Amino acid sequence: MTESRPFAWPVRIYWEDTDAGGIVYYANYMKFMERARTEWLRAAGIEQLPLKEQHGLMFVVVDIEAHYRRPARYGDELLVTCVIAERTRASFTFQQQVFRGGLDGELLVEGKVRVACLDAVSLRPTALPKDLM
Repeated sequence: MTESRPFAWPVRIYWEDTDAGGIVYYANYMKFMERARTEWLRAAGIEQLPLKEQHGLMFVVVDIEAHYRRPARYGDELLVTCVIAERTRASFTFQQQVFRGGLDGELLVEGKVRVACLDAVSLRPTALPKDLM
């Protein structure tokens, strides 16, 4: 992963992702973005279950914004990107995009997602792990 190329995760569209018209149901894009963020963490060597069980930390979405440009359909191969737009002591704000046809392809959805690091017991914000800073 370099500064010029965002982290990207492939997603293929199945029937279960679509509505009766064969168009991807709008909320499923949030799932695709979640998967890309999870895989971004994995690529950084962070697994969320051990983070919670061993360190008492968890990540939660606290704010999300999405702009739908074009629909995806059954069978499409998408690429979901993930870039840190802002980082604070206890949160990340990700800029995410969903493309059909690769990074140079057609932009379908773009969004901004703020994820906070919480203490898993108190559910209060806590500092991000040093590994991620």
